[in-house]
Amino acid sequence: MRPSEPGLEAGGVPVAGARSARDPRIDAFRGAALVTIFIDHVPGNPYEHLTLRNWGFSDAAEAFFLMSGIAAGLAYSKGMGSGTFLNGALPVWRRSWTLYLVHLFLTFWAIAIFAGGAALFDTPGLLEKINLAKVFDMPEQTLPALPLLLHQLGYVNILPVYCVLLLSAPFLIRVGISWPKVLAGASVLLWFAAGLWRLNLPNHPNPGGWFFNPFSWQIIFVMGLLTGIGIRKGERFVPVSRGLFWAAVGFLVLVLAWRYVPGVGAFLNHQMARLGAAGVPFHIVSHDKTFVAVPRLLHALSLAYVLSCLPVVRRAAAHDLASPFRLLGRHGLLVFAAGTLASLAFQVVLSSAVNPAPLSWMVLPLGAFVMLGVALLAEKRRKGGGGSSGGAKERPREPRMAELGPAPAVASVPRS
Repeated sequence: MRPSEPGLEAGGVPVAGARSARDPRIDAFRGAALVTIFIDHVPGNPYEHLTLRNWGFSDAAEAFFLMSGIAAGLAYSKGMGSGTFLNGALPVWRRSWTLYLVHLFLTFWAIAIFAGGAALFDTPGLLEKINLAKVFDMPEQTLPALPLLLHQLGYVNILPVYCVLLLSAPFLIRVGISWPKVLAGASVLLWFAAGLWRLNLPNHPNPGGWFFNPFSWQIIFVMGLLTGIGIRKGERFVPVSRGLFWAAVGFLVLVLAWRYVPGVGAFLNHQMARLGAAGVPFHIVSHDKTFVAVPRLLHALSLAYVLSCLPVVRRAAAHDLASPFRLLGRHGLLVFAAGTLASLAFQVVLSSAVNPAPLSWMVLPLGAFVMLGVALLAEKRRKGGGGSSGGAKERPREPRMAELGPAPAVASVPRS
């Protein structure tokens, strides 16, 4: 399709070599995903029925993996494309170390919040939640596993995957700059092999592997990475195509029917079960989150492609009404950490309350207050204390990888 055709944009990417303003969609979508993550990490609140996972198979986790890949491609491909490999790789690996430290911080506070809540509210059942039981029942085996990333708590288990992906990112970027199709093909093969042979990193002392399997989730990160590398070059990795656009729209509509039209979901799930019985690999014919099953993967990529093709989306992301989301997105890692701690505290309070229904309505207002407050303080510090961000013009800067957070799921999939 020609760039001049109405309705779809040819890319919205900068001219190669030119310095342009930061794409408002990156921050706006990342901020919206942070709010979604916070809501979905407080089970039982009334707002969770409005989040992305209710409208398809994918959720904020896929959105963040994709956006963090885009951010990494934009931020680090210039350094990896010139100079020595080590000079380009060191900033990426330093960021990975930062994420590791934040993960340990959140893990410690998750244990403290639930243990303190169990004592304060006399609810020992809290010590059985979010994979905490082994911490208290088998501390000599579980505590050493925490810094080794072998034992991960629920709702605090996304950053380890980003650590691993960032460690590999310099190598991926080097390949992606010169041979993008080779990297895409290798990523698909690794994703397929991981599902076929159940490749995963181990848990301890629990059986099984990581909930967010790096060998599977890398496919979404790599697609984002190649997109970011393309934007840095002034082009799109996946060109605008009217046929592809309407195919993606059609799949999104099918997914809505699959979930909500009586009889459609039962019929399609039955056909998938028949394919599975015939020997088709499970990650092709299921909705599994750990191995990023095909329905989830296609939904996430279709949604991202459709949104990237619509000029109205860019205008909406740049609107003044979207400025709170852009603010959250610019300070994603800090906001994610604050939102995670707030969501864990809400879980404890709601689990211990005699009548949690009235309190549950306060989840979003109080959570937004905490996250926006943290983002405003960070913005003021970034600008050297030069006033609040409300009236200041946003300064473009390179996106920083993994200013992010994580993850809801479809109703039939266990929560992160």
